[in-house]
Amino acid sequence: QVQLVESGGGLVQAGDSLRLTCAASGRHVGTYRISWFRQAAGKEREFVADITWNKSTDYADSVKGRFTISSVNAQSTVYLQMNSLNAEDTAVYYCAAGRSPRRSTPSTIDYWGQGTQVTVSS
Repeated sequence: QVQLVESGGGLVQAGDSLRLTCAASGRHVGTYRISWFRQAAGKEREFVADITWNKSTDYADSVKGRFTISSVNAQSTVYLQMNSLNAEDTAVYYCAAGRSPRRSTPSTIDYWGQGTQVTVSS
Protein backbone atom coordinates (compact mmCIF):
# COMPACT_ATOMS: atom_id res chain seq x y z
CA GLN A 1 0.00 0.00 0.00
CA VAL A 2 1.29 3.47 -0.96
CA GLN A 3 -0.05 6.78 0.31
CA LEU A 4 0.38 9.98 -1.67
CA VAL A 5 -0.34 13.48 -0.41
CA GLU A 6 -0.01 16.52 -2.66
CA SER A 7 0.51 20.10 -1.56
CA GLY A 8 1.57 23.42 -3.01
CA GLY A 9 -1.29 24.30 -5.31
CA GLY A 10 -2.81 27.74 -5.44
CA LEU A 11 -3.80 30.76 -7.49
CA VAL A 12 -1.04 32.45 -9.49
CA GLN A 13 -0.75 34.81 -12.44
CA ALA A 14 0.40 33.90 -15.91
CA GLY A 15 4.18 33.76 -16.05
CA ASP A 16 4.55 32.87 -12.38
CA SER A 17 6.12 29.75 -10.92
CA LEU A 18 4.78 27.20 -8.47
CA ARG A 19 6.22 24.07 -6.88
CA LEU A 20 4.04 21.09 -6.07
CA THR A 21 5.11 18.51 -3.51
CA CYS A 22 4.07 14.87 -3.27
CA ALA A 23 4.76 13.13 0.04
CA ALA A 24 4.92 9.41 -0.67
CA SER A 25 4.93 6.69 1.94
CA GLY A 26 4.37 2.98 2.15
CA ARG A 27 5.90 -0.31 1.27
CA HIS A 28 8.55 -0.18 -1.45
CA VAL A 29 7.56 3.32 -2.52
CA GLY A 30 11.06 3.82 -3.85
CA THR A 31 10.51 1.13 -6.48
CA TYR A 32 7.50 2.80 -8.11
CA ARG A 33 7.35 5.14 -11.06
CA ILE A 34 5.96 8.36 -9.54
CA SER A 35 3.95 10.53 -11.88
CA TRP A 36 2.11 13.80 -12.02
CA PHE A 37 -1.17 13.95 -13.92
CA ARG A 38 -3.59 16.82 -14.26
CA GLN A 39 -7.25 17.17 -15.05
CA ALA A 40 -8.84 20.39 -16.23
CA ALA A 41 -12.57 20.97 -15.87
CA GLY A 42 -14.46 19.02 -18.50
CA LYS A 43 -11.36 17.25 -19.80
CA GLU A 44 -9.75 13.87 -19.36
CA ARG A 45 -6.91 13.31 -16.94
CA GLU A 46 -3.60 13.74 -18.75
CA PHE A 47 0.00 12.82 -18.13
CA VAL A 48 2.34 15.63 -17.09
CA ALA A 49 5.64 14.06 -15.97
CA ASP A 50 7.11 11.07 -14.23
CA ILE A 51 10.29 9.88 -12.54
CA THR A 52 11.71 6.45 -11.81
CA TRP A 53 13.82 5.07 -8.99
CA ASN A 54 17.01 5.79 -10.99
CA LYS A 55 15.97 9.42 -11.67
CA SER A 56 14.94 8.82 -15.27
CA THR A 57 12.32 11.43 -16.21
CA ASP A 58 9.70 11.92 -18.89
CA TYR A 59 7.53 14.92 -19.76
CA ALA A 60 4.48 15.70 -21.78
CA ASP A 61 5.29 17.90 -24.78
CA SER A 62 3.05 20.64 -23.41
CA VAL A 63 5.23 21.12 -20.32
CA LYS A 64 8.68 20.17 -21.60
CA GLY A 65 11.16 22.96 -20.87
CA ARG A 66 8.84 24.61 -18.32
CA PHE A 67 8.24 21.89 -15.71
CA THR A 68 10.82 19.85 -13.82
CA ILE A 69 10.16 16.71 -11.81
CA SER A 70 12.59 15.64 -9.12
CA SER A 71 12.73 13.34 -6.13
CA VAL A 72 14.60 12.99 -2.86
CA ASN A 73 14.98 10.40 -0.14
CA ALA A 74 14.21 7.34 -2.29
CA GLN A 75 11.13 9.03 -3.73
CA SER A 76 9.59 9.75 -0.36
CA THR A 77 9.20 13.29 -1.67
CA VAL A 78 8.60 14.15 -5.33
CA TYR A 79 8.51 17.73 -6.58
CA LEU A 80 7.03 19.31 -9.68
CA GLN A 81 8.58 22.71 -10.33
CA MET A 82 6.34 24.62 -12.72
CA ASN A 83 7.65 27.74 -14.43
CA SER A 84 6.16 30.10 -17.01
CA LEU A 85 2.66 29.03 -16.08
CA ASN A 86 -0.20 29.90 -18.40
CA ALA A 87 -3.98 29.59 -18.25
CA GLU A 88 -3.85 26.21 -20.03
CA ASP A 89 -2.01 24.81 -16.99
CA THR A 90 -5.08 25.37 -14.80
CA ALA A 91 -6.15 21.98 -13.47
CA VAL A 92 -6.24 19.67 -10.50
CA TYR A 93 -2.82 18.06 -10.26
CA TYR A 94 -2.53 14.49 -9.01
CA CYS A 95 0.46 12.57 -7.77
CA ALA A 96 0.35 8.90 -8.74
CA ALA A 97 2.36 5.70 -8.35
CA GLY A 98 2.54 2.78 -10.72
CA ARG A 99 4.87 0.13 -12.10
CA SER A 100 4.69 0.81 -15.82
CA PRO A 101 8.03 0.18 -17.57
CA ARG A 102 7.46 3.28 -19.70
CA ARG A 103 5.45 6.51 -19.61
CA SER A 104 2.56 6.26 -17.19
CA THR A 105 -1.05 6.32 -18.30
CA PRO A 106 -4.09 6.44 -16.00
CA SER A 107 -4.63 2.73 -16.59
CA THR A 108 -1.13 1.87 -15.32
CA ILE A 109 -1.52 3.70 -12.00
CA ASP A 110 -1.96 1.72 -8.80
CA TYR A 111 -2.29 4.61 -6.35
CA TRP A 112 -3.56 8.19 -6.60
CA GLY A 113 -3.30 11.18 -4.33
CA GLN A 114 -6.28 13.41 -3.60
CA GLY A 115 -5.13 16.20 -5.92
CA THR A 116 -4.25 19.86 -5.52
CA GLN A 117 -5.80 22.72 -7.47
CA VAL A 118 -3.62 24.98 -9.59
CA THR A 119 -5.29 28.05 -11.07
CA VAL A 120 -3.45 30.41 -13.41
CA SER A 121 -5.08 33.74 -14.12
CA SER A 122 -4.29 35.48 -17.40
